[in-house]
Amino acid sequence: MLVLRRLRFPLPRPLLVSSSLAPLSPSTSSSSCWSSTGEGRRAMASSPSSASAAVVAEGSAARRFWIAASTREAAFAAYTPFLLSLAAGNLRLDLFRHYIEQDAHFFHAFARAYEMAEDCADDDDDRATIAALRKAILQELNLHASVLKEWGVDPTKEIPSSAATTKYTDFLLATAAGKVDGTKGSDKMVTPFEKTKIAAYIVGAITPCMRLYAYLGKELMAFLKQDENHPYKKWINTYASSDFENNALQIEELLDKLSVSLTGEELEIIGKLYQQAMKLEVEFFSAKLVDQPVVAPLSRYCDPKYKLLIFSDFDLTCTVVDSSAILAEIAILSFQKASQSGIDNNLDRAKSGELRNLWNMLSKQYMEEYEECMERLLPPEESKSLDYDKLYKGLEVLAEFEKAANSRVVDSGVLRGMNLEDIRKAGERLILQGGCKNFFQKIVKTREILNLDIHILSYCWCAELIRSAFSSAGCLDGLNIHANEFAFEESVSTGEIDRKIQSPLDKVEKFKSIRSDADSTVPFLSVYIGDSAGDLLCLLEADIGIVVGSSTSLRRVGRQFGVSFVPLFLGLVEKQRQLMDEDASVFKPRSGVLYTVSSWSEIHAFVLGSDFS
Repeated sequence: MLVLRRLRFPLPRPLLVSSSLAPLSPSTSSSSCWSSTGEGRRAMASSPSSASAAVVAEGSAARRFWIAASTREAAFAAYTPFLLSLAAGNLRLDLFRHYIEQDAHFFHAFARAYEMAEDCADDDDDRATIAALRKAILQELNLHASVLKEWGVDPTKEIPSSAATTKYTDFLLATAAGKVDGTKGSDKMVTPFEKTKIAAYIVGAITPCMRLYAYLGKELMAFLKQDENHPYKKWINTYASSDFENNALQIEELLDKLSVSLTGEELEIIGKLYQQAMKLEVEFFSAKLVDQPVVAPLSRYCDPKYKLLIFSDFDLTCTVVDSSAILAEIAILSFQKASQSGIDNNLDRAKSGELRNLWNMLSKQYMEEYEECMERLLPPEESKSLDYDKLYKGLEVLAEFEKAANSRVVDSGVLRGMNLEDIRKAGERLILQGGCKNFFQKIVKTREILNLDIHILSYCWCAELIRSAFSSAGCLDGLNIHANEFAFEESVSTGEIDRKIQSPLDKVEKFKSIRSDADSTVPFLSVYIGDSAGDLLCLLEADIGIVVGSSTSLRRVGRQFGVSFVPLFLGLVEKQRQLMDEDASVFKPRSGVLYTVSSWSEIHAFVLGSDFS
């Protein structure tokens, strides 16, 4: 049964309107009440931060486009075998040479596009800014020639453009020529405004490349501090420099200025150009054929040596809102519907308002006792290394508490009277975390090819809600769901639950059981994705434990028992450095290290790679 670890605040306003279910979105379900619990949960950090939101509120089109594109595409670029190997410093020299050879084609295309944008701009200041940016590109081309010589490449030699390079440069130059959604070419523009619009489109197609490289430069700078003799230090320093950041800011400011006079439809076109440019950059990095051992994508690392077992929690790991709040709301509003229709349906309860008060009382009691329980299970001193046995013992206290709390809910009768069809409709409208849906859809399409199994381990009271959520997203096929089940009589819940997983101990024992039942003829590698303290044992038992969200209690409990939390990208670069022997796994269970991510796109990029991998 679902652990009531999130029942902390009064029940949100009704999710049902009359007799039909309203869409379950963050705005209609008051999700902030239910996700900001003792677990310290929030929507994933990939959501725009308050600082980013402030920037967007100020009207920066460039920042808005970056926020929309970066969550997915920036992760897909960073997690490519090429960039992970480069960051680790063990990218083969011939592969880096090929990269910088192709980079020259980009510089030439940028210089030409800037020239065409300057011709289209009708403002002297804008033209001056574009001219300065073009000058910087030309200077970089000269520097690039010297870099090519350093790496043993003749800059005067004609180097064929690769398919991915050509795809990007053709897109950029077509945009510069005004070939955008049927727009007339720039040479056929008759008014200054039309030409200015093309200038905005050109800048919109260049800006994401500048911002992406500035972002990657900063991400990779951390590895120079670890290795002063990093072989690609000069390349990283170039894109992490304040000069390059200033150039990125300059073109973003220009894009904002050029966008001011555009219509909503024209801004939408720039947004599409921005997104397309980001995707082509990802394709460019993904097209680098890194024929050496790599840790990502994990599907490539495993093939054909390992079978991949993927496990995930559900509530607030996959979802934006917690299912317990949704199910309780359905129960209360089901009573309202039954009362309005004059049908009792064996609902031996008081008015719905009293039922709501009962739920709030259960929430309040749980909140108070949960905090006391968490204090009791923590050791007085922080362990210097993972003490798994002590953690398991501590979570036994939490398990007993959770079982007692769940029994109170069942005994109270608040879960009686729900119609199965209402539960299914609620599941269909359940909002999944950004990137989660895409991940599971890709899993379903490729699981047989990639030789992997996928399991959901959840405290959710009603597995049918989970099945409905994934079915509506088109990713139920092949998904193994392990959760509790409501008991029904004629499609109406009795209030009883078939309790299968209601504590951290139940969850980890199920995890071990599935793992032990896996095909023993093939070695396997396990990944567990979770977001709460109740997931800690599974996260540690897996070869790779990935933490989503920002739960403070998970981190507090984990650190007290010797668990370390490392950003996934940093951890993978370290693993890439260790990857010397193709036959030896660099991932081990109970290592004491858990990896943190800011979005499901990072998980997707790590496990499956981009669509171009």
